[in-house]
Amino acid sequence: MTEASPPTASPSERNAYLQVFASRRIAAMLLLGFASGLPLALSTGTLQAWLTVEGVDLTTIGFFALAGLPYTFKFVWAPLADRFEPPVAGRRRGWLIVTQAGLAIACFVAASLDPRTGTCALAVCAVTIAFLSASQDIVFDAYRTDLLKESERGAGAAVSVLGYRLAMLVSGGLAMVLADTVLGWPGAYRLMGVLFILLIAVSVWAPRLDSPDAPKTDVARELRGFAAMLAAGAACWFLLRALPWEMVATGRLGRLMIDTVIVVAALVCAIVAARRVGFPSFVEPWDAFFSRERALALLALIVLYKLGDAFAGALSTTFLIRGAGFSAAEVGAVNKVLGLAATIVGALAGGAWLAKRPLASTLILFGVLQAVSNLGYWLVAVLPRDTWIMASAVALENLCGGLGTAAFVAFLMALTDRRFSAAQYALLSALSAVGRIYVGPLSALLVESLGWPTFFLLTVLAALPGLVLLVMLKPVISRL
Repeated sequence: MTEASPPTASPSERNAYLQVFASRRIAAMLLLGFASGLPLALSTGTLQAWLTVEGVDLTTIGFFALAGLPYTFKFVWAPLADRFEPPVAGRRRGWLIVTQAGLAIACFVAASLDPRTGTCALAVCAVTIAFLSASQDIVFDAYRTDLLKESERGAGAAVSVLGYRLAMLVSGGLAMVLADTVLGWPGAYRLMGVLFILLIAVSVWAPRLDSPDAPKTDVARELRGFAAMLAAGAACWFLLRALPWEMVATGRLGRLMIDTVIVVAALVCAIVAARRVGFPSFVEPWDAFFSRERALALLALIVLYKLGDAFAGALSTTFLIRGAGFSAAEVGAVNKVLGLAATIVGALAGGAWLAKRPLASTLILFGVLQAVSNLGYWLVAVLPRDTWIMASAVALENLCGGLGTAAFVAFLMALTDRRFSAAQYALLSALSAVGRIYVGPLSALLVESLGWPTFFLLTVLAALPGLVLLVMLKPVISRL
């Protein structure tokens, strides 16, 4: 495969792009991407709106945000999806059906509750929805990795993003509108439950996967190792949290560093326990990953590739309202409509580009575009208030972010071993979220110290380490 590519696509190449998108496998990615995105708002924004309308106190609403924790720790139980399969529908599809059926039931149960008198029960439903949603994400990511051919990875990533974003609109904005005008909140949740039942039919229709020829490990050993890993990690976390850290940690940055140390220590304890007791479905995927060429450098690239993009987006809404002086209505309209459309267009364009271009070169090109697009926010910061400039900056940043997302998801799929696709993809995707989690507090400190214009110039520089590492790893990625 040559790294050079023609400047423009010939008619035959354009036809090849269209053929990639026009297949049952890619159609399944669109519909299952929708299924993956549908539950997210039901345990976050939409639920928060319901609680607010019903007059639940602010402190209680704040605690409901903890329902999202399963998304952060989904890699813990992801190995079990590789080892165990439901006895129907074949590999991956069986778990998709189980999680979607569970989500439908959870929505119907939530619809039967009163947030004012059944707050605890509704909290259990929220955690259940988040857990099942995170589990569905695990299986869908693994299914996409196992199913798609190399030439289809970009298109598969693109239509998955499209389906996911559309689903967030349905369970977010549309559900709120219907709840407020026609159905009421219980009716809106029942409607979401019906959608999950319909999505079960999609999982049944999706192409079947054959199970890989691999020896099955002992069930008792797997469950014993899983329990030991959970117990060791939780014990370490609770013990370290009980220490008087306020004596050494001051300020928000100090607290963030301490929390990071605690989480890392708990993960180390969990991994050591998994190895000592024996948890093959967790240990074997990582032994396989670290046996590959430049494994640590590839992990670093996963963290760094979208770091500049994450910095620019961390406080973008706050900047546009407080720093640039736009109204919340203006920012909401541009971000929700134009920003979403630009992201979808970028993802689809990135998928089409990847259909005939090498992954390594595409990652470099889209990485540069991601970095340069941050200068749009810098222009908004230094120029007089202008809605068109703001809209152009938001559109450019989301367009380039969509391009980068399509290439990045294809990169994660290329890194994943089909034997351990659920475990490996779950942890790789969790690792990619590290930057997004930690740039928020650091971004606020930088803005307070340097101001908005200098901050957005620094977001461009924050993308450079990932680009340099990507150029160094280009031969390795080309051999994937």
